[in-house]
Amino acid sequence: MSEQAGYSPSFKRPSDILRLRRKRARSEGVGSGARNASGSPALSVPGVRPFSPGSQPGGPPRPGGVKRRNPFANLENTYNSPKKRALARSEGNPDSLGCKPLIDAERENQGDHPARRDTPLFTERLLHAEKRSQLEPSKKEVFVSDDSLFEDDLLADEKISAQISTDLRCCGPTDTAPPVCEEYPADWSLKTRLLFTSPLSFCWAEQLKAQEEAQGLSQHCRATHLPLPQNIQDPRCSPALRCSLPQALQLWQHPSLPWLPLFPRMGSQRGFSGKSTPWANDPALQQSLMSEWSVSFTSLYSLLKAQLCPYFYLCSHQLTALFRAPGLGGADSITAVLSPTTRGLREAMRAEGIEFTLPLLEEKKKCRDQSSPQSQPGEHTTEPKELRMAEDEEEEAYGEDDDDDDDEDGGFSWLKEMGVQDKIKKPDSISIKLHKEHREVRLDRRPESLVLVRGSDSFTLLNFLLGCKSLVASAGPQAGLPPTLLAPTAFRGATLHTLKARSVKVKTRVGAGFQDVSSLEVTGPVMPHALHALTLLLRPAQRGAFSTTLYPHEPTAVFNTPGPDAEQHAQDVAVRGLGGCGLHPSTLRQLVQPSPLEQRALRHLHMKDYSYTWSS
Repeated sequence: MSEQAGYSPSFKRPSDILRLRRKRARSEGVGSGARNASGSPALSVPGVRPFSPGSQPGGPPRPGGVKRRNPFANLENTYNSPKKRALARSEGNPDSLGCKPLIDAERENQGDHPARRDTPLFTERLLHAEKRSQLEPSKKEVFVSDDSLFEDDLLADEKISAQISTDLRCCGPTDTAPPVCEEYPADWSLKTRLLFTSPLSFCWAEQLKAQEEAQGLSQHCRATHLPLPQNIQDPRCSPALRCSLPQALQLWQHPSLPWLPLFPRMGSQRGFSGKSTPWANDPALQQSLMSEWSVSFTSLYSLLKAQLCPYFYLCSHQLTALFRAPGLGGADSITAVLSPTTRGLREAMRAEGIEFTLPLLEEKKKCRDQSSPQSQPGEHTTEPKELRMAEDEEEEAYGEDDDDDDDEDGGFSWLKEMGVQDKIKKPDSISIKLHKEHREVRLDRRPESLVLVRGSDSFTLLNFLLGCKSLVASAGPQAGLPPTLLAPTAFRGATLHTLKARSVKVKTRVGAGFQDVSSLEVTGPVMPHALHALTLLLRPAQRGAFSTTLYPHEPTAVFNTPGPDAEQHAQDVAVRGLGGCGLHPSTLRQLVQPSPLEQRALRHLHMKDYSYTWSS
């Protein structure tokens, strides 16, 4: 094949080349053998262009000069050259694939295999082939060589296909099934909106009957929970499911003003603009509102201490606080977290004797101390410089004592020793104090300003907040309005509210077409127990296939910061006391575990085949 004269590579496919050669040979009216025998290089039929690939080996030169050829048209340049085929055969080892060589297998199927050469059938086929070659020598010379040109291409394709099949078998799925996650981590951040989507309809959540709503309200007030079946064939005909939906949407709030949205309070000035606020210029009315709020706040803390209320939120125009009962979040005592805070608030808490920690700041310092010995002198940290300075200043604030007054004068004692104290103007004490406080102020209203209070200090914090004037705005649309209290259980002065839920069927683009997707939207202050209660209902109703998009209230995203590790025995005792708090047992098991989300909040929650995946 490599010595064949007149060969010229073409972009045509092998089958097209063979078809054209046979067609041209038939159009001449004589075979190639007759053309070779007569010695005529171009016997042709009138009106038909003869096929002239070039001068035949050993024959006379082609009239009209030598045919021009592409200088790069060399057989060795093709992808299927003899040298490359030989190299592929020498490098390829078919036995490593666990199967027979393809050429040997083909020969074995045709009978041309060393194991079959001694058989009578092989001998008979060999004699028949020799006899046929003697009768038709020219035909063998023209066509057999052309078929051999593409025989290796076909074998190479079969070899590649066999290799791909072997790789797919080796890389196929294993016998071990992926782990099933039946629960997602607790998220202590407040949500402003939930959007559930599922390929199955949410029609069971529409047009609840009055009896079903009354039954759900009664179950919420009595803290009873109906068992749900694992598989619900028709959710619209399930009374337990339809009665449990209004039960999961209830919450208690104080104060309650129907014409004002009292959540969220931070950054919601637009919601208050243009609304009637009769207490803004009435000090007597403001005092009445604060008295009622103090009673409700004290009632909530008493329920929390008795473990009859699992947790509650305090939302003001400047900060949000979360109080948790003993046993929740992996703690063995009452815990309270406040975020964001300012230097003035922290200083006032220290003045009242409230011991607190800054867990996010301490965690950053711990990580920095662990990485500092390993860091090289030329390396740069990615932490903002002003944040590191604020952290250092905040840490120094814990150890402030009376030595500061001595430092103000002693810091310039070296000037007196040099005798130049009168020539250099010293900064006054106010400037020195402002310089020290500057870096600490930079920590204000950052996520790192989260404050954690534990144990008996939470009661001191209660008294501090009752008399803290900064919780109530003195100007603006929220002036004179007490903070909002949110709880899953009833307390004095509370009003029962229901989250708004509506279902809509929409079309979503999937690939080149559209797919019908049902959605269920829930708006309002969604607390952790409400989110978990809704997912418990959707699990059997949507047959373990739904997705959730969560919209957290950003200032509360840092509430997932874990506190100090508590002793296991003390935590177990605290958890056993939460049996009468009114939460679903499954929800309680989730909330007692420390949250691994740290300072992040859940953004997306997916369930597929009754297994959870999430992102934060």
